[in-house]
Amino acid sequence: MSWLTNFLFSSIGRKLIMSLTGIFLILFLTVHLLGNILLLAGDGGESFNFYADFMGHNPLIQFISIGNFFFIFLHAVLGILLYFQNKSASGGGSSRYAVKSTSTTSYSSRNMAWFGTVILVFILIHLFQFWFKVKFTNYPEMITYDGVQIKDVYTLVAATFSSIPFVIFYVASMIVIGLHLSHGFQSAFQSLGLNHKKYTPLIKGLGTAYSILIPLGYAIIPIVFYLTKA
Repeated sequence: MSWLTNFLFSSIGRKLIMSLTGIFLILFLTVHLLGNILLLAGDGGESFNFYADFMGHNPLIQFISIGNFFFIFLHAVLGILLYFQNKSASGGGSSRYAVKSTSTTSYSSRNMAWFGTVILVFILIHLFQFWFKVKFTNYPEMITYDGVQIKDVYTLVAATFSSIPFVIFYVASMIVIGLHLSHGFQSAFQSLGLNHKKYTPLIKGLGTAYSILIPLGYAIIPIVFYLTKA
């Protein structure tokens, strides 16, 4: 097993894991957004509350959630290690998130570690604000739909997004996530060896679209809530 340990702790191994966990998180962001869009269904929160109840009690979803938390932590830790490794290798210069064919790096690639740190702080606050309260407190209260009692998570979200400081923080975090994704999307595939003159422009285009549309989708939700519910 020593070869496996050496590989996982090598530069190439860490970059490979970063790429794989990054792709997993890209898929997670997409699925999670599809669920969050139910907040705008206009049915007083019924659809979203049933969705939240299903996500909170389905054993398979819970198993995937634990894996997701692990991958987020692993992605963040490896990102920090790569940052200091690249910084040391370049003599304190700007870091590189993946192998580059030129010495020129984008603003996003030079600041991936800082963006990742901001995103990690956002995730911790986000988990406390929603996941922790729903799981471990008596808030929000229960609501009944056709005789079925479930937690009114919609009301918790509405109350949170009625605060302009939190809305600003949330939207700003989505901008940072967009910047992180604008480089991370392409870099994840590039580090896996998917770097071809025919396919790289397509991957880059998809990454640009993804890094705009997904964060924008998330950012719209608190803005709509604040403007319509506050």
